[in-house]
Amino acid sequence: MFLKSPFRFFFSISAVLIILYLVMFPDVSRLKNENPKKTALMKYREKEWQKRGRKYHIKQVWIPLSRISPYLVKSVLIGEDDKFWRHEGFDYEALKKAIEKDIKAKKFKFGGSTISQQLAKNLYLSPSKNPIRKLREAIITWKMESVLSKKRILELYLNVAEWGEGIFGIEAAARHYYRKPASELNPVESSRLVAVLPNPIRFNPLRESRFVTKRADLIYSIMVRRGIVVPEFEEVIEEEMSINNSIDGSEEIIDKQENPIDYIPPVECSEDNR
Repeated sequence: MFLKSPFRFFFSISAVLIILYLVMFPDVSRLKNENPKKTALMKYREKEWQKRGRKYHIKQVWIPLSRISPYLVKSVLIGEDDKFWRHEGFDYEALKKAIEKDIKAKKFKFGGSTISQQLAKNLYLSPSKNPIRKLREAIITWKMESVLSKKRILELYLNVAEWGEGIFGIEAAARHYYRKPASELNPVESSRLVAVLPNPIRFNPLRESRFVTKRADLIYSIMVRRGIVVPEFEEVIEEEMSINNSIDGSEEIIDKQENPIDYIPPVECSEDNR
């Protein structure tokens, strides 16, 4: 009896822990070959629309990474996660800078999440920023980085990222804003689409906004410096004037031969993003 009781106790505890693990942490290995039908963020938005009596519906078109403009892909990496190919899910330097800004602001305001972290949140978690949710995000991110290739993570992210009310994924965004497929997006369109990602409900790539213009110019200028974009002579003059007017000194300009990373500072985000 003495031997059975401890066995039953530990068996029960183990069973509970396994159930909690299965409930709290999804099987991300399924993402290797399956595209999620609906993300946690989509479900959250639908509940919001229902409460407010709005008649939005989800617009999303899944496409492979090969059918997305390389300018858009480069813009996303520059604007959202410049160390994506080298880190294992977490950019500790960016996180440290975001935390320092949060401490100064005395609340969670600034994003420091990698593409992998953003994907984990969009797929499975609520937009809240409480410590438990952040812990779950970290564990799911680690699991995804362990079982999925970097290309698959990037492909998933670009297909589920929010780009406006009811607009999810780059194909739907390209068609909605520019009336063209994602494969045909040019550098300017790409940089503006990426510039709104910190708060896609508030910002629109087609509308005049100091924040969007400043961020898009910075992304575009980095693409030019890295040789991703080779604009015509007239465009170079225009772009330099625009960049000089929009950058306030917060950009860290680094020669790509010394260090391939150009720093884009963390930006203030809404509760629903990052």
